[in-house]
Amino acid sequence: MTTTLGFESLRNALSMRDAIGLLEQALSHEAAGKTFVSPKFVTDFQVGSMRMLAAADLEAGYLATKAYHSIHGVGVRYVVALYRLADGELLAILDGQTITDLRTGAASGVIARRVPIAAPVSVGIIGSGNQARTQLEALACVYRPASAAVYSPTAANRERFAREMSVLLGFPVEAVVSAEAAARGRGVVAAASSARSREPVLRGEWLGGCRLLCAVGNTRPQFAEADARCFRDARLVVADSLHAFEEAGELRHAIASGALPEAKRATLAQVVTRKTAIPAGGLVAFKSVGTALQDLALAARYYELLAPGAQEARGLGVLRLPVR
Repeated sequence: MTTTLGFESLRNALSMRDAIGLLEQALSHEAAGKTFVSPKFVTDFQVGSMRMLAAADLEAGYLATKAYHSIHGVGVRYVVALYRLADGELLAILDGQTITDLRTGAASGVIARRVPIAAPVSVGIIGSGNQARTQLEALACVYRPASAAVYSPTAANRERFAREMSVLLGFPVEAVVSAEAAARGRGVVAAASSARSREPVLRGEWLGGCRLLCAVGNTRPQFAEADARCFRDARLVVADSLHAFEEAGELRHAIASGALPEAKRATLAQVVTRKTAIPAGGLVAFKSVGTALQDLALAARYYELLAPGAQEARGLGVLRLPVR
């Protein structure tokens, strides 16, 4: 019987640390050739758009699809479907909002675990929405920052973010008046803006001394969140999948301008399995567009935790939570 798991069911069932571990395990399966990850299939229509993607994890025994649509002036809704590979049964339909926000933050947590930074660490955040929150939460899991700064164009939003995240994470988060002020002088910068423009909101000239850049806000080829210099100045550019180099406008532009030669590119799976080494110094840039494999990793764990009888009926495989 198919289980339906809504937003309230998923809320607080997994921690950020759990999610980081689950993505690391799925990425190790990817590096071993045990997964299939599709590109995004995008359909634009008069009042909105629909995006769909899929992934299979042969090691874990699951297949997942994700569909998310946006309607102009309304917002985005996400649905994840989880199937058992052994017999193709539809196991669960899950609300995808929590999964999307959590796995986007967790992906940055995965790369952060591989990029050591000497304390004290200061983090700059561009954006104040759900994904900006999970970015800071994930980075706080890894680095234990001494401070953070946040910018978004609406003063009330950035001030609320600063106030609430200071309480949640236990270190001071300051609201600042520009993206430049959020980025300059920070050891880590995360761009999770909702801006939809060809004009980048983050510029490489602001990243002197930055060790890790996580750019997660833009997933469309026609837009750019970070300028080409961010990638030209990086010693290594890591993407959460090879599809990102085609799907993200900032990566496409960086490649076209000569700022991002192939020798400087890697996938997150290659970094997790140490097939690609992190440079000892300099900027590492991480670009995330999100993959259905990330959605699958979390959806499978939610199903195993929350669906009645899931552990007994799981069939071929389970995505086990690493012990840390």
